[in-house]
Amino acid sequence: MSVKHVEVRTVYLPREKSKQFEATVKHVQATQSAINASGAAVLIIHQDKVVREEYFGYQSSEPNSRPIQEDTQFHVASVRKSYIGFAVSYSLYHGYISSIDDLVSDYLETYDRKLLRDTTIRHLLTHTHGLRMNHGEAQREFPAGESWAYRGIGIDMLCNIVRKTSGKTVAQILSQEVFEPMKLEQTGWYNQPTDNLVSVLGKTDEGGWSDAESIAGDKSNMYVSAQDLAYWGYLHMKGGDIGEKNAVPGRIIHTATSLQSPALKNRELPQNGFLWFVKAHPARQHEIGDVVPAGSYQILGYSTVTLLVIPKYDTVAVRMFNRWGSPPGYDYLSDVRSFGDTVARSFK
Repeated sequence: MSVKHVEVRTVYLPREKSKQFEATVKHVQATQSAINASGAAVLIIHQDKVVREEYFGYQSSEPNSRPIQEDTQFHVASVRKSYIGFAVSYSLYHGYISSIDDLVSDYLETYDRKLLRDTTIRHLLTHTHGLRMNHGEAQREFPAGESWAYRGIGIDMLCNIVRKTSGKTVAQILSQEVFEPMKLEQTGWYNQPTDNLVSVLGKTDEGGWSDAESIAGDKSNMYVSAQDLAYWGYLHMKGGDIGEKNAVPGRIIHTATSLQSPALKNRELPQNGFLWFVKAHPARQHEIGDVVPAGSYQILGYSTVTLLVIPKYDTVAVRMFNRWGSPPGYDYLSDVRSFGDTVARSFK
């Protein structure tokens, strides 16, 4: 099979289509049908080669819509948390944050210290902080470090801590440290539509935009191409070292993708690094499937976009869709676990 070398961003990766991942491609197509998305994409990097890159459908359900293609950017929803996790790790590496075991109340003075009590930055990063917003009021759901719940208030706090300590927004840190050096030009936070941004089917906000149109990296209007998201995962899998002139300090990457969750009594709850889901052991409520080996990590969003990194198999797998939420009869947790297991079974 011929190998075509293509300059992608700041590294050269050969493209060599492999039938090894045919089941994964079919899985993505099946999910597209199940959620009634008008468009989808799948991209797999294995052993420093782009081994599958497929695009399906159209950027919206409107007649004469633009076909999904290499420069199509998908709304990635909570996948943005991996970029926020990087910004926190960057701030820790450079000493802006002393320790993730520091109390949140030492950094944020606008919250009730009694409410925060012993809540640490580690708790925010691993969804174990026990806080929630109820009708605009911060409340405690459970004691910090005793359970797990996916709540937006922790993300807001982390972004505020990064901005306060480093003097930069999440978007500024990522642009300076990653996007510009790697030339990831199809990654960013947007507050206006462009031709290559997908329409997010099923999202109530007009045009798929969040009510808050911030492009500082702290809100949800983030769009990324399948290629850029795969290279974001590839950067992590390689420990930041993908080019002599553009390497990210390995400690930033390693810290963000290592298990950081406090020990929880319920071992069936998910495990996290710096907002990444990290596979330490099988767990029924984990977003990573049982077949996926330990040491893998994943990030996913409500738009069904998923980035899975499996260091053991030297593999990055990305799936992209333009559907918001789960239609009736679709089990999101089961499907995303199955996606990872399908990738992992390619090596069995």
